[in-house]
Amino acid sequence: MNTRPPIESPSATMVLSITFNDDNSCFAVGLNSGFNIFHSGTCSLRTARDFNAGIGLVQMMGNANLIALVGGGRQPKFAANKVVIWDDQRSKSALEISALTPVRGAQLSKERVVLVLQNSVRMYKFAKQPTLLSAYETANNAWGLCCLKHDKLVFPGRTTGHVQLVDVPTGNVSIIPAHSSALRAIQLSKDGDLLATASETGTLIRVFSTGNCARLVELRRGIDPATIFSLAFSPSGMQLACTSDKSTLHIFDIPHTNSSKKAQPSSPRATPVVPHSPGLGIAGNGTAFPPTNPSTQPSTGGETNDEGGRGKWGILARIPLMPRLFSDVYSFASAPFEVGDEPLVGGLPMSGSTTLGTARPPKGVVGWLDEESLLVVGGGLDARWEKFMVVREVHQDGVSGRRVCVREGWKRYLGSP
Repeated sequence: MNTRPPIESPSATMVLSITFNDDNSCFAVGLNSGFNIFHSGTCSLRTARDFNAGIGLVQMMGNANLIALVGGGRQPKFAANKVVIWDDQRSKSALEISALTPVRGAQLSKERVVLVLQNSVRMYKFAKQPTLLSAYETANNAWGLCCLKHDKLVFPGRTTGHVQLVDVPTGNVSIIPAHSSALRAIQLSKDGDLLATASETGTLIRVFSTGNCARLVELRRGIDPATIFSLAFSPSGMQLACTSDKSTLHIFDIPHTNSSKKAQPSSPRATPVVPHSPGLGIAGNGTAFPPTNPSTQPSTGGETNDEGGRGKWGILARIPLMPRLFSDVYSFASAPFEVGDEPLVGGLPMSGSTTLGTARPPKGVVGWLDEESLLVVGGGLDARWEKFMVVREVHQDGVSGRRVCVREGWKRYLGSP
């Protein structure tokens, strides 16, 4: 007699992947039964497609009806080595591209389709008969790291910790030695001018200019190693958000030479955070809760809410020969987000043989709505949407204080499992 409890209910809806579209107005989730698309600002359902089979990756083309799909989960809808461009208006496949090995990721634009494989990246012309335009070798890339924005394509290099930067119109390739250990996250700014990278160590985030490949700034997430979940630039590129398995959202200022040419963020809201809360949020089960108050949240190693991200260590940072962590740039604001306590679905480590959607469920995927508000979306069985605001404290004497990050609300966007 088998007395062991099941790891998961076969009928439970599970989120296997999470991606935002180009302007973060929508986010798409791959499910063990199909895929859904939600409006980001309200977390209201826009599209639901039930295939009765798993979708391990959903990549939208802006707000168009064309969507790149890759099969995944325990019962995948499509073969693991195939990308299907789905025409959602007609509810059928528009074209398919197959590879010799499993697809780890995909990027989509009006002119190109990019397939990310375990050890290569292949770029095709977006046409009824896709034509291979170029192929690049990479180091092991089980996480499918790749980003395509404004004719800039970035992905891991052939050497561990390096990044390949491709100028798509010219085909010119630049190599950036970003880290000494394997990459865990890469992200381009909205205009493609900035590149952020993080390694498997997860303590440092480096930001580069894509124009000359120069390193602009090095940011310290913390002292202890961590698994980086997501990196995301604000629309202006002047702020960077980071999440990790420490269940903390960090926000950094990004200084760079072109900041004066970029759209300046609107003035932070003068919200009295500490004696007055912004209101009650509503949980997915209808329960009201007080919003996160950063003044009462414990911080983990290396975290800070100090304005400007500097000054965490005070006078110690100015003592000669002190370790570099005392003078590093830290986040100017941080806040906890919900990871959940569900078991690792599938429990498998991500590798070249792992089917999409059977490793650790996605958590902490970040998307900015504007310069002051951003979302953190999690998957798995406990699929949550959380909205955060960057606000400025106002003291009782009316003087503006530091910027802080507060949670405005959250909900379970698929309902309780």
